[in-house]
Amino acid sequence: MARVALVTGGQRGIGAAISEALKAAGRTVVASYAGNDAAAQAFTERTGIPCYKFDVSDFAQCEAAVKKIEAEVGPIEILVNNAGITRDATMKRLSRQMWDDVIDTNLGSCYNLCKLVWDGMTARKYGRIVNIGSINGQAGQYGQVNYAAAKSGIHGFTKALAQEGAKIGITVNAIAPGYVDTEMVRAVPPDVLEKIIAKIPRGRLGRAEDIARGVVFLTTDDADFITGSTLSINGGQHMY
Repeated sequence: MARVALVTGGQRGIGAAISEALKAAGRTVVASYAGNDAAAQAFTERTGIPCYKFDVSDFAQCEAAVKKIEAEVGPIEILVNNAGITRDATMKRLSRQMWDDVIDTNLGSCYNLCKLVWDGMTARKYGRIVNIGSINGQAGQYGQVNYAAAKSGIHGFTKALAQEGAKIGITVNAIAPGYVDTEMVRAVPPDVLEKIIAKIPRGRLGRAEDIARGVVFLTTDDADFITGSTLSINGGQHMY
């Protein structure tokens, strides 16, 4: 029976590429989304991957969603914590709400979902968790104190949780994407984007599929000796 994989924020951008790549690798994939019903429906119609709507920053909603997914699809054995938002501002303009929104969604969601699948993974003595960090969690970024803090927290969270799971068959790893050609990055002013690409030794933006391939590998049985690691996929922009 195919292992069930949950990809948060899995119906658009990098998340969509991850969902589709996991399905192509033989997994039974479900994706979460926050609000765009039409986009989620279109994704399901195109890929056959069901989408479940819930707020990943809300523990109660996550708990209800995990119970529903496991009742309808099966036990979650692969978890990809991909959901994330930005609320960019310099410290002068960064409100407490902007801070809380990003920390709760990007980092808090990792706790919520890991907590809810952990007991099942422990009982089965098998689990694959991949948390999506960021180059900006490794190197920092102007105007992204909240985002950089959340993503940096993901890298530390990954290393600590990996130590708990190692002896019971659960691997916990992170991927730190660089700048990837997504809708969010394409919204950057052309002159700024040109400067970003100039700093990437490979000479191009990443592709969502570049990240997805890394996730697929880390969730295979062949990767069972890799845990607590952060895989940087950034074209050489930041060698950490």
